[in-house]
Amino acid sequence: MNSKNITIIGGGNLGSSIAKGLVQSGLLKPEQITVTNLELHLIQHLKDEIGVNITTNNLEAINNSQIVIVAVKPTVARTLLNDIKEPLQKGKQVLISVISGIKIQDLEDILTDVPVIRAMPNTAIAIQESMTALSFNEKGLEHKDEVVEIFDQLGATMIIPESQMPAATVLASCGIAFALRFMRAASQGGIEIGLSSKQSLEVAAQIMKGASKLIIENGTHPEPEIDKVTTPLGVTIKSLNKMEHEGFSSSLVQGVVSGHKKILETES
Repeated sequence: MNSKNITIIGGGNLGSSIAKGLVQSGLLKPEQITVTNLELHLIQHLKDEIGVNITTNNLEAINNSQIVIVAVKPTVARTLLNDIKEPLQKGKQVLISVISGIKIQDLEDILTDVPVIRAMPNTAIAIQESMTALSFNEKGLEHKDEVVEIFDQLGATMIIPESQMPAATVLASCGIAFALRFMRAASQGGIEIGLSSKQSLEVAAQIMKGASKLIIENGTHPEPEIDKVTTPLGVTIKSLNKMEHEGFSSSLVQGVVSGHKKILETES
């Protein structure tokens, strides 16, 4: 990877997060990364903060790169892909799409004979803590190792069949919002019982970090860890039962399922 350049087309929240994560990981130098956007002032902060190249010229950026990450909104994706298909097909760059709802077949219909990878990270990629799902077309598989190397530097990766990408999108990408909403609600509860806003948020954030590390590092299931703190007649079980009575777990499950249905409607 040290000799390769990456272009990120689309400097929105996700594209910017990828650029920041790549620089902070040390996998690439800032000068090896170019971020494009139609309005240069919207990505000027990336040049100022992390030193990457910025431009409005997609074609020039592609010609100077070996890997192209497309991070634009689905509504403009097909127009954008048609605009850039010629240099991609001539230069044989690897295309990584992080566009929600755009299938590999959709990409192949526009970009013939191009290695294509679908990636679904989340915005924690900016701090190298993303959960990224990857799917490859046949030519993309030839570049599996280098693509996995990129996203392994930015968190954890999971290679899945493309048929599972809608589920991964909801749980891995949208899931950041679900987790943050839990954090917000927990901190609000802390305020109601006497902690300051700052204290409550600090506690809520740390308990989420600790809970995640317990599962990831110990390889356990949540239930045994819950059992460790739910003593008979105790506070924890009283609180949990009240939450369940109010629909805590079922609301989360239904939220995930509802999001999945929405994605399937979009992709159909």
